Amino acid sequence: MKDITHKPTSERFARASAMLRIDPAILQATAHGRKTDKGDAIEASRVAGIMAVKRTWEALPFCHPLPITACDVHFDYLPEGIYLEVTATTVGQTGVEMEALYAASVAAMNLYDMLKPHASADTGLISVTDIKLVEKRGGKSDFRAPVSVRAAIVVTCDAVVQGFKDDKAGRIVRDRLLKREGVDILDYILLGNDPGPIEATLDDLLARELDLIITVGGTGLEPYARTVEVVQSRIQRPIPGMMEAARAHGQARTPRALISRGVAGQAGHTLLVTLPGSSAGAAQSCDAILTGLLEAVRPAP
Repeated sequence: MKDITHKPTSERFARASAMLRIDPAILQATAHGRKTDKGDAIEASRVAGIMAVKRTWEALPFCHPLPITACDVHFDYLPEGIYLEVTATTVGQTGVEMEALYAASVAAMNLYDMLKPHASADTGLISVTDIKLVEKRGGKSDFRAPVSVRAAIVVTCDAVVQGFKDDKAGRIVRDRLLKREGVDILDYILLGNDPGPIEATLDDLLARELDLIITVGGTGLEPYARTVEVVQSRIQRPIPGMMEAARAHGQARTPRALISRGVAGQAGHTLLVTLPGSSAGAAQSCDAILTGLLEAVRPAP
């Protein structure tokens, strides 16, 4: 199975359809499928589709179990047969398109099973066709980052500057940013924890009106961790929800996330974000906020 451990949850929706092509005479003889030898084919197929949405992971080995929050199976009578659509919704870490597709196929097959006894060998036409995904929403596909983002990363850690510690966290943030289309990292700066150089560096970057500045490190409770204070003094419009989301995401994975003091906000045109200096904290924070963060960036005209 694909690892979705670190993906944030979001609302997901999918709609899938299928077609039961059937001789109109069969539908007429069974009161449009309501009176077959096996019972009401329409209602039975509705239930079969709903059950299939909930249990897709048991039939398809690489699908994850999902908490289905809404599901419906809708039927339309057409000249060529019965058209059906399945909708499914979840709040989760992965999409529900396979659940909707599987449910559409199961509902259509149940229709086939209940109506086929009424299709004689010489005149009865019955087949399942056109199983397809009609629509999907949710996840990062709903967000469109700006065409071009001019960014800078500032790592603040004495141990990294002095060579006692590898700069894993900074590289994690850099690599995740570079995977996003349109992001250009213009500066990657290593500094110690002394507030003076951090202040001077941020002021220089802000004067260049970059779109995004991310600091990595200095968000913990250590006495020397002052990056948050420096950044906070330059933020003109706080965006508290951004780091609240990062902490909530991290807290579900480690209790240490609650001690992060990270902040985010706008300073003029520039979006400022402070991320933790641990590799796990940096990775989890990026996983939680990166899509929304890039949505919030508004490049200068």
